[in-house]
Order: sequence, then structure tokens, then C-alpha cells
Amino acid sequence: MKRSKLTMYMFAALSVIGLSSCTDLEIEETDSIISEGFQGLADPASTVDELYNRLNGQYGDQANLFALTEVTTDSYLIPTRGADWGDNGLWRVLHSHSWDGQHQFIITVFNQYNGNQLLASQILDPRSNPSADDIGEASLIRAFSMWIILDLYGQVPFRDTSLPSSTLPEVLTGQAAVDFIIADLDQAISNLPSVAAGNVETVTGSKAAARYLKAKVLLNKHIYLGTAPDSGDMAQVISLVDEIAGEGYELQAGYFDLFRQEADNETIWAFESSTGNRIFNGLHYSSTFQSGGGWNGFSTLAEYYDLFEGDSESNRYAADGVTPLDGQEERRGGVPPRGLDFTGADGTTDTNDDGIWDGSNVGFGFLINQQYGPTGDALEDRQGAPLTFKRDFQDGTGASSFINNDETTGIRLLKYNPRFNDNGQVNHEIVFRYADAHLMKAEAMLRSGGDPTAMVNELRTLRNATPLGTVTEQNLIDERGRELYAEIWRRNDLIRFGQYGRDWLFKDAGSINNDTYNRFPIPPAQLLANPNLVQNPGY
Repeated sequence: MKRSKLTMYMFAALSVIGLSSCTDLEIEETDSIISEGFQGLADPASTVDELYNRLNGQYGDQANLFALTEVTTDSYLIPTRGADWGDNGLWRVLHSHSWDGQHQFIITVFNQYNGNQLLASQILDPRSNPSADDIGEASLIRAFSMWIILDLYGQVPFRDTSLPSSTLPEVLTGQAAVDFIIADLDQAISNLPSVAAGNVETVTGSKAAARYLKAKVLLNKHIYLGTAPDSGDMAQVISLVDEIAGEGYELQAGYFDLFRQEADNETIWAFESSTGNRIFNGLHYSSTFQSGGGWNGFSTLAEYYDLFEGDSESNRYAADGVTPLDGQEERRGGVPPRGLDFTGADGTTDTNDDGIWDGSNVGFGFLINQQYGPTGDALEDRQGAPLTFKRDFQDGTGASSFINNDETTGIRLLKYNPRFNDNGQVNHEIVFRYADAHLMKAEAMLRSGGDPTAMVNELRTLRNATPLGTVTEQNLIDERGRELYAEIWRRNDLIRFGQYGRDWLFKDAGSINNDTYNRFPIPPAQLLANPNLVQNPGY
């Protein structure tokens, strides 16, 4: 099944909602309001396409959801380098856990995904006369959007489209929220088609995608209920992953090939989101001529880099661009000494007609130390100093600092590579991947008294990492960090393993082991608009 998709993404317009200051606490109409007299949609199928276009922009953004789920963890931080990336502390407060309810990303995500939920509810309204396909897609997207709100904010405002718009949305929490989302996913499983692994049309919903999300919800259910993990829920997680595998989804060799547009057996659901943000937000201005080189912002902590096998001080590839020189496992990637010869292979370009494959001088994974240009020249920053990405974040005096960094501090992360992405304009970002489902099953086994060591080692062997002798909870959260970095799962994982509050570089002292930050605050304007919402503790 394939739906036509509009090529104009809507995230810029949607992001405007809630971006303006709320300090006066004026109540404005938002996406939680239905126009008076709603009697159904004339064309629910086109509204499903609109929902996907919304998700394309929302999910591919480097701000908003990505920032709340990755920059608030140990996997990413954006230091201020001179005047770059200061933004009045917008990015720094996320990593340091010192945000409040006025943060524009917190406001925007609340509005975006509640807006998706409402539009999906309008599709599902019987007066819209949706087809079985429409019901399946809308049920999956509503469940996905409601789950994001539940996971981030702990409470989900829900508007019944059959009620007058003057009726305040009810608020679902805990068991009620989980039950509602699971019911939507069961409906999605019933209505969506089976899509075999290796089908590039994973940009639409499928039974496998709905099963994956149901497993994700059940794996996290005890967090939403404040209880211990339930063995019955863990058994369901295992069963759901087995059903996904039954449709041909499996672990696949060639880690960085998974993040190309070509079909593979691991991708369960993908969006037509531009990969440009994932490529250029960390690259230096001089890294590549593509898209101005890069935006020189996003970096990772040395402690995150140190989760991976290999030399802690070096991460190099040989001249072939794929052979590791520093004992690193496949997922840590490497820095090549130059670009590769252009052969005219599909999906590659040579814009300069210099015989060098565009973007092939840029490495994969974790980029550290000297970076090189297309012909092997040692790149420089804008001040003429060697472009050497460093482990530490320091100011001009050598002191550890979140501000006053130069252009070279911080190891950079890169999963989607410019050599395969036509100046970053390829529109294919993975949302659900089988390796995650595989690790979810392993975790469910561990939480119900089983031994997942063989499962984890199956993945590690495929990724050229040394097998583990045994698997503990710490081994498992570390393995998830190695396999799923930059895929919008780190916050969720750290909370489930009780590590979101632990200390890391530049976290505020008062935020360490402070459970307040396990949930984001409800935006103040929303509290005034809907008294059924209650501000989360600590804000």
C-alpha cells in the first residue's frame, strides 16, 4: 500500500504554535479546539496524508522532539562556541536539566503531538466515514502521538470529537492512558496490512509497526503506573517481537547501510523526513561543501563515546573508508584520511567534477581528532587552526566550560552520511527498527527472570563487538546506547533503567537524582485553558 505524500513539509508552520512567549498567560485557540459544527471530514484519506506530512517535519526537526529526547541526555549537548548556539541558553538548559514551562520546545511538542491526536480522532470519527486503511493509519498515528505525550508529560488531554468544542478535554493518565493507547494499537493491528521486511514502503503503517509500538508501551507501562514490571506485560513484549520477526524482520549486517534510503530487513517504519538535520547539525562549517559544510553545534560526551570498544583517543578508518584502525566496533564508525574516488554508483554525486565522491571525506559514527578534506588535506577551522574534534569542552584558559568553547570542542555524531544523501535532501528517516525490537525482547526476558545473553551477543557479533559473558541491566542499557544513538530513544531508556537523574558533565547539581525532570512541565497556557490538567510535581 502506498499513499501519495506532499513534498512540502509543514513543520515550520506547525512549530509557530506555542513558540511565542507565554509569560502573559493569554489563552489562545490551539490544536485542541474543534470548530463548532464539526460533522466529519469530507476526505479522510487526504487527512491521513496531512498527518504524515506533519510527522515528517516534526520528527525530522533537530529541535522539539529530538531535543527533548536526546539533548536532555548524555548522548548530546550543544555548547556555546563564541556567539554560535547561545540562543539565550535554549539548548544548554536541556542538557543541564534546568528547564521550565516556558521553554519553547516543551510548548511546541505538547501542541504538535496533541494536534496530531485531534486530527487522527477526526479521521476516526464515524461521521468521516473512514475506510479500513484510514482507520488503521489514524489509529497508529493517534497511538504514537498520545504515547509521546504520555511519555514526556505523564498526562494526555483527549477531546471526544462527538462533544461540543466548549467541552473541556478529559485528561488520561496511568492505566487509563495506557489502555486507550493499547486499544488504538489493537485496532491498528486489525486494520493495517502486513508489510514484508525489505519493502521500501515502510513510510506507511503496518501490522509490524503497530506491534512494535505496543511492545514499546508495554515495556514502559510500569513507569507510567509507578509499579514493578509485570511478567504478563513482559510476556506480551516477547510475543509481539516474535510476531514481527515472523514477517521477515531481522537483524541485518552493515550497520551504517541501514541509514540509507535503500530497503533493508531491519526498518519497520520510516518517515519521509529530510535527513539534513541529522547530518549537518554537528559537522563543522568546513567539513564538506554540502549545505554550507555544517552548523557546528551538536556534540556528544566523551563518556558516551567511551561506551564503545576501541581506542579512547582515536577512531580512524583506513584509506578505503571502511576498515577500522583503532580496534573500534562497527557502530563507533571512523574518520577516513580522505574522500573516495567517484565511480558513478547510484545515489552518489560528484558535483565538483574532481573525481571525488561528494561527502565521502566525512566519516561515520563518532568523529574525533583531525578531520580531512576530499583529497586528504587536513581541514582547518575558521581561524586557521587544525580542525580536530576534541573529547573535552574547554574555554580559552583550558577550564571545563559549557560556554566560550572554540569551534573544535566535542566529538561529533553522524549516522546519516552526506555521501549517500544528496546534500542532505534524501527524505528517509528510520522511526522503528528491528534491532530495537530485538533488544526490547532481551530486556523483557531479563525483567521476567530470563537470561538474554545469547540474544545480546547475537547483535554484538553482527556489529563486530566482543561477546559478553553475561548480561545485566547495566549491560543492556549500555547496549541500547551503542545500537540506538541519535534515534530518539535515549531519554526513554534512561528513565526506564533509572539513570536519567544520574550525574553527567554540565548537569546542574540540583537536578542530579531529582525525579522532577523525569517529566516535562505542562505549558502554563494549557493549564489555564484546561483545568483538568494538573502541573507535574516540582514545577
